[in-house]
Amino acid sequence: MLRRLLERPCTLALLVGSQLAVMMYLSLGGFRSLSALFGREQGPTFDYSHPHDVYSNLSHLSGAPAVAPGSPLGPQGLPYCPERSPLLVGPVSVSFSPVPSLAEIVERNPRVEAGGRYRPAGCEPRSRTAVIVPHRAREHHLRLLLYHLHPFLQRQQLAYGIYVIHQAGNGTFNRAKLLNVGVREALRDEEWDCLFLHDVDLLPENDHNLYVCDPRGPRHVAVAMNKFGYSLPYPQYFGGVSALTPDQYLKMNGFPNEYWGWGGEDDDIATRVRLAGMKISRPPMSVGHYKMVKHRGDKGNEENPHR
Repeated sequence: MLRRLLERPCTLALLVGSQLAVMMYLSLGGFRSLSALFGREQGPTFDYSHPHDVYSNLSHLSGAPAVAPGSPLGPQGLPYCPERSPLLVGPVSVSFSPVPSLAEIVERNPRVEAGGRYRPAGCEPRSRTAVIVPHRAREHHLRLLLYHLHPFLQRQQLAYGIYVIHQAGNGTFNRAKLLNVGVREALRDEEWDCLFLHDVDLLPENDHNLYVCDPRGPRHVAVAMNKFGYSLPYPQYFGGVSALTPDQYLKMNGFPNEYWGWGGEDDDIATRVRLAGMKISRPPMSVGHYKMVKHRGDKGNEENPHR
């Protein structure tokens, strides 16, 4: 009976079509999504109903860092900071009102140097991270991000710098092109270990979401945004906040410059990652929580019709 079925043209066409569909699904990353469904570790559990103040534990930054006896010394003759910072608190509160002034941000972060630079005192940081923020006409969002992100990163005991790449004028916004400019400018300043690509309207909710890179491949860290009900909108999504090393950036030939307006460039970047033979990693869903600042659509940042 099976032989007779296979001899029918319609049955053969159905089987061939099914095989092609499965092959296409797997080539687009469906295998990773199936693995995530059946075998992915869910990660630690956090109580987001009782978050800590985002400025918690900063008073400990001025004291002696907690390092293990006999820790190896870094290039500056200091012991390396702990692999997991003892200052982490987990979920942190995110507030959109009132919008802090720049003077208040400076006052609350006295250890941050001019130019948005910070390095921990008393221990050698294990990662030097450049945070690159494409920006245009979002001053309120930028102030909220800076107020929130500086203490968030200081508790992780990173050496970091925040680069705000501003697009002047009223022309159509080009996120990916600004990111290319940001990478170039950041690497002219310093040999950063890690490049974090950060939308200005996304605030992280858990400081266990470490702003460090994975040497095995690019990371997508904004995996659970309130905009999408704290879930991943689709398996290949690479938008919001992501990270890669300078070598990974060069291997994928940077980012596309032709995406003017909203949308499309993050999917293109994810495709470049795959074509370069690299795989995207992500933190557990319970860790990669982000809140998006509410806003209306921007003039000059309309949806890209070719996305």
